[in-house]
This record gives sequence, structure tokens and C-alpha cells, in this order.
Amino acid sequence: MVVTLTQLAGIAILATLPLAFLPALPGAEFLTLCACLGLLLLRLSWRWMWYAGLLLLLFCWATGHGKRLLTRIDAITTGSVSAAVTVTDVQPGRNMVQISLDRINHQPQFPALRAQIYPPASRLADFCSGQRWLMTLKLRPVHGWLNEGGFDSQRFRLANGNPLQGRILHATPLDSACGYRARLIAIAQRHTKEMKWGGILDALTFSDRSGIDSATNQLLRETGIMHLIAISGLHISFAAAAGWLLGRRLQFFLPAAKIGFKMPLLIGIGVAIAYCWLAGINPPVMRAILALLCWNLLRLAGWHCRSVQVWIICLALLLFTDPISILSDSLILSVVAVGGLLLWYRLAPMPACIPRKWYWGWLHLLHLQLGMLLLMLPVQAMMFHGFSLSALFANLWAVPLVSLVSVPLSLMAVCLSPFNSLAHFFWWLADWSLVVVFWPLQRIPTGWFTLSETQCWLTPGIWLLLAAWRFALWRGQVASLLALMAALCMWRLNGPRPLWRMDMLDVGHGLSVVISRGQRAVIYDTGKRWPGGDMGRSVIIPWLQWHNLRPELIILSHAHLDHVGGLDSLLQRWPTVPVRSHFGPAERLSCDRGNLWQWQGLTFRVLWPLKNDKGEGNNHSCTISVSDGHWRILLTGDLEARAEYRLLGFDRSALQANILQVGHHGSRTSSSPPWLRAIAGQAALASTSRYNPWRLPAKAVVKRYADNHYQWWDTAKSGQISVKFYPNHWTISGFREQIMPRWYHQWFGAPRDSR
Repeated sequence: MVVTLTQLAGIAILATLPLAFLPALPGAEFLTLCACLGLLLLRLSWRWMWYAGLLLLLFCWATGHGKRLLTRIDAITTGSVSAAVTVTDVQPGRNMVQISLDRINHQPQFPALRAQIYPPASRLADFCSGQRWLMTLKLRPVHGWLNEGGFDSQRFRLANGNPLQGRILHATPLDSACGYRARLIAIAQRHTKEMKWGGILDALTFSDRSGIDSATNQLLRETGIMHLIAISGLHISFAAAAGWLLGRRLQFFLPAAKIGFKMPLLIGIGVAIAYCWLAGINPPVMRAILALLCWNLLRLAGWHCRSVQVWIICLALLLFTDPISILSDSLILSVVAVGGLLLWYRLAPMPACIPRKWYWGWLHLLHLQLGMLLLMLPVQAMMFHGFSLSALFANLWAVPLVSLVSVPLSLMAVCLSPFNSLAHFFWWLADWSLVVVFWPLQRIPTGWFTLSETQCWLTPGIWLLLAAWRFALWRGQVASLLALMAALCMWRLNGPRPLWRMDMLDVGHGLSVVISRGQRAVIYDTGKRWPGGDMGRSVIIPWLQWHNLRPELIILSHAHLDHVGGLDSLLQRWPTVPVRSHFGPAERLSCDRGNLWQWQGLTFRVLWPLKNDKGEGNNHSCTISVSDGHWRILLTGDLEARAEYRLLGFDRSALQANILQVGHHGSRTSSSPPWLRAIAGQAALASTSRYNPWRLPAKAVVKRYADNHYQWWDTAKSGQISVKFYPNHWTISGFREQIMPRWYHQWFGAPRDSR
């Protein structure tokens, strides 16, 4: 049976797509059965059976990669390993060294997994890129916070082949010399470290973003030009084009018989590969160069393919060589951007009356950027939960300057590294070109619009409107068009809505609970804080915006950092929100026994601490009962057994609840048996971190809850935990199990301590 290359590519793409949404990878028996069935179908003469057989075999190939990755992670993280490694990156700001595991227990690894290790700060200077070490490592798989509307670090790290982190037990250098790339970076940074935009120059030249401060990162994101500092398809294509032009100029010196199309192509490929090496050969760069090589090989082979066919073949090659890359946001953005460009110029070409003179280039660029803005907006909205209207102007201004001026100048400076004065002059020119780029960007309104979940799901309507305009559906298909738009608006609104809900957010070792009704919310505790960030900015605010909620009250249980760390970010975002606590400034609302208030039909009753019992520790945690008259939850902060026994001496009936927030993260110092019996709840929710040094929750505490007939949930295992209350029942769901069950969200590596 004959199958074209384009058909084979389409089948390969379809076979890999399930990796993006499977809740669990199929077992070896199922894959073996699929492979046997696929081979059987290939022996049939029916075309569609043959296609089905190929689809099954390629599905086994893709999912087999996922199974192999998880098997390797499990094997590496069950104990210490001896590994020959290559240092690929050193980030002093994060006290982190990134390594490539070339051999593990004397076995070569292909493809090599990468890991992030955190040596003592005093030893960080011993490492530089290009070194080879023999290390004894204690590794563990990445385990990210999982919340709706938040950053998915597990997916990101798996997609980039960097799923491990850990520490060094012992290290012996095999080759302590820094690599040539590391030496080039060190030379360049002697020039750029004092320059205004030195961090951007390092990112554009070496893909090193460690020197970019948070304010600049925010500016790049809000103006929609973050893609410019990510060395990928755009920069590598320009490098290949520059190499091609160089090859064409060299052909002026050759006799006519020696002039052909292959020499410029090969020089362009060589320049692109050199730029990839300079950028560190990370996965996005590797994907870009692989796609470029695929396109050039088609040309060198003399195969005449349309642009759409080249696009499909390149995507299939990327997914076939690395099926896990289907999880990569950067790949999805690149693929949609290139496909969108092809579609835009086919469906909405520039009018023939517009001349193709160089001085009309601004209009052609405006047409290009307008198409990218419209076609990419739904994808960007789903990934980043917002979009920037200023991106149109920002890209019109920044893309030509950065791509045609800043990057060539910085690469010229690298090439002139042996000549210190000349190199410094070109670095200075590159820095001043970025001054020109960023001067207007810092002065225009950001135009960033944050979107909620419902609004994000409505953005594909832009594609529908574009199709209606291009195919004139508004003329003869008005009813069908309106029905489609109504379906787009209504399909997410047909489920039963809860009366109110409680969400325990996954904030690691800390606590943050959100109680919401309608579009309003009460926050109980705000998670932890660390140098350079906090849970308010990283988790709570994105979650509230994703659900289109506005906080109307913040309650702090007690003064420990893992419960109050995100408060400043929340108050910076919503300055007028009142704060209630038993400690802190006098202007705060009190949180003492006897306080009672109504909010959105819910009754909040403070059960502890006593008003005159001053303190800020665990046993002074503000303990609150929240009830709608039918269902009740009990929030206890870090309340310990001593305070539990004192509280039992008051009204025991006030303690009864359906849902209990487990005190002190499941520590043995809390959750005494009389306390659990008095509450008589059905479900217990604990906010814990997988890798916490105290190994919480304690096994004895988990067993104690089971003995008292509680259903146990914790954020370490489930991520975000959501409880929804209806008139006659309530439901509970975890992010990993019910909200978004995906194979790449599950618990990898060694089992948990308390199970």
C-alpha cells in the first residue's frame, strides 16, 4: 500500500495527540495488543485499514516514550545513583546547577535526562558549563503545585526533558575545564554586566535569562514580546537567512559552472547550527533547528512541497523524534504561529493594489502583525490567561529592530571576542539599539487584559468571526452562525452550579483556603513567602482571576510565615480588602471567640482563640465554623492538641462539621482522637507539601482519621481540592484525580512517606 509523506506525517501527528490529554498511560499489555493489531491491519489491502494500522503503531511509539520516561524516573529516584554528568548551565542567582545525566550506574543514557541540583553556595563557584563530573546524586522527580489558572511546572519540566532535581552526595571532576561556550559567555558578560540592557543581550545571544529582572520580565509579558528573547524559530531562521545571503555573496567569486542553490543552503544551515550551539542547545532550540533541517533537506532532495505540506512534515518529525514535546507550550505556540501565518496569507492576502516596494514594508508588517494578533489570541488566552492589545504596536516596533539590528550586533560582538575594544564597541551598539527598542515600550500603556476561565473559552469565537467574514457566512448562513456562537457561549453553562464552594489551594507547606459564592470570595490564610516571591502573587491571585472572583475579606489564622506570606501581594492588588486576625495592627478586624457575622448567606462563627488570650502561635490559630444552615466546614489553621482540648470544654455541638481542615498539616501535635470524635466529619482536607522536611502528614494521623471514618484528602497528593455545596449534597474533587486528570500530573517516583 502506497502512502504519501504528507499522509504519513498526518497520521504521526494524530497518533501523538492523545499524550496531551490521557489521564493515565496504557499498560504494557494494552500497548502490545495495539502493536499486534496494527501489524495485522498493515497486512490488509484496504487503504483505511492500513492507515489504522499505522496509527496504532505510531500511537504505541508515542505512548511508549512516555512509559519509558516514567520508568526511568522511577528507577533513578528510588535511591542514590552514580552518574557521569555534563554541566549545562549554572545560575548563581538561584544557587542552581543544571546537569545532563550522560551515564547512570555506568549505563549510557539516550536521550540524556537533565536535572537541577542545588550545591552549597560555597561550592557553586566550582561549576561551569561544559565540565564533566562523576557524581553520587540523590534525585527526586519534579512535583509542582497544581491549581486551576496556575503555572503547570510538572508539564513544563517533562516537556523540556528536565524532570529531576536533587542534591550532590559526592562529586569528583572528570574534566574541570569550562567549555568554550562558557568561556565566551564569561568574556561577553565582562562587557554586558554594566550595560543597561545587559540581561536582554545575554538572553538574545546565549539564551541566558538569569540577568533579566522581574520588572523587565513583566514589561516583556505585558507588551507581548516575550517571544523575542526566547531563542527559537524566529532567531534561528534569521541566522539561517544571514548564512544563505553570505553564501550567495561568496558565489560572486566562483565560476558560473560552480554556482548552485545548495551551497547557500548549506552555509545557512551551518550558521544556524552555530547559533544553536551558542544558545545552549536547549529543547526549543533543538526543535527549531530540526524543523529547519527538515525543510532544507526537502529542498536539497528536490522534493517540491507546498508550504502547508512542509509545515505538517516538520511537525510530524518533531513529534516522532520527541513525542513528549506535545506537552510543550513553546512548541504549540510556534506551530500555531506558523500555521496561522500560512492561513492568514491564504485567506486574507494583501490587496494587489499595494505595491511591494521597500517603503511600503511597514504596511506589510502591520498586515502580518494584525493577523498574528487575531489568530494567536485564543491560544495565548488559554496559555497565559490574558492578552495584550499593545502587542500589535510593540511587535511592529520591536521585532524588526531586535531581529535585524540587536541580534546581529551582539553576534558580531561574540565573533570579535579576541579583539576586546572592537567587541566592546559592538556590545555598546547592541545595548543602544535596545535602548531605542524599549524607550517607547516603557511609555505606552501595557494594554494587558486578564481573562477568567469563561472568557478564555469564549476567545475561539474570534476564529469563528474570521471564518464568517472570509467565507461570507453572514450573508446566507446567519442562523447557523448564530447557533454556533450560542453553542460556544452556552456549552460550559449547562452544568448544575453549586450554591457555594470551598477550595483548598495547593500552596506547598502552608495554607490557603478560599470560600466563594457568586463572584465574591473570603480568603483564609495566604500561604508562604520566599525571597523574590510569595504564594499570593504566584498562586492565589491567578486562581482568583481565573474564576473571576473578588476577595471581600482576608482572615489570617496566626502569624507564622507559611500562613501570612502572601498577604502583601493580595493587599497590593486589592488595597481596600479588610483583614481579620487575632494579632497584628489594631486597625484589623478581630478574630476572637464570639465574633459572628453573615456573608452571602453564610454564617461565620469564630470558636477560638479567647479574646484575652494573646499570642501569635499555633495554639492561637483563629478557628472558624462556616455554615449555610445545612452544610458546615471547620477551619482550624495550625491548632494543636492543647488548644483542641480547651476548646472541647466549650460547646461541643458548635464543633460539628461535614468538612474539616486538618490542623497543623497533619502533624502528630494536632488532631487528637476526642477532637475528631466531637467534630464527627465526613472529609478531612490537609494542606501539605510532598517534600517537606517534617514528612507530614504523619502516618499515625492519617490512620487516626481513617479510624474515625473520615475521607482523607491532601494537597500533596491531589493538588487543589475543591468542595462544592448543593442544596441536597456536596461533592469533593482533587486536581490530579478529577479536575484535570492527566498522566503528567500524577505522582512520579518514590511513594509518599505516609502511605
